[in-house]
Amino acid sequence: MDERLANLMADLKEEEVLRLTKQMLEGGADPFSILDSTRAAMEIVGKRFETGEYFLPDLIMAGEILRGVSELVKPHIKFEKEGKKLGKVVIGTVEGDIHDIGKDIVVFMLDVNGYEVYDLGVDVPPQRFVEKAKEVSARVVGLSGFLTLAFDSMKRTVEAFEHAGLRQGIKIMIGGGQIDEKVREYVKADAYGKDAVAAVSLCKRWIG
Repeated sequence: MDERLANLMADLKEEEVLRLTKQMLEGGADPFSILDSTRAAMEIVGKRFETGEYFLPDLIMAGEILRGVSELVKPHIKFEKEGKKLGKVVIGTVEGDIHDIGKDIVVFMLDVNGYEVYDLGVDVPPQRFVEKAKEVSARVVGLSGFLTLAFDSMKRTVEAFEHAGLRQGIKIMIGGGQIDEKVREYVKADAYGKDAVAAVSLCKRWIG
């Protein structure tokens, strides 16, 4: 079922995806397993975009399907420490990149795990991250990027925190389609997360 869900989502079959998600939840499927399937689907979508098989409208469609699945899954995930937020996280897609697919699911997962999340949206300039993190006294900043062109923007954003004298007090995590340890080293982030569950684990390690 998980593989079928991922394939349907990668093929942008919205009605079938939502119908199958409902069936799986009613059948007692693990909500996190469903979210894992969406991550696998988004990886396929990302590859199809990179190779020219998919275009921007297809990415937007995939994002809409993801939002629909998230809305269905959210009530089935137990909120941790409801009412008391664990810590503040600023997140956004870096300058030059307009993809919010991965970012949205990370925001969703941090939210249901009890973090106060400030989502800056897409195409966010370095200074905007710095200003918001300073304004809300964020402990963690998440930089999202779907395309390889995002790497330099991430690097500039980390440098902006250094220039503002805030780098020591803030943990910076990065994530997105092409991110790995080499990219993390290049960007000089504290860590990278391969998916939304990893992002939550990092926040738990850093904030509690």
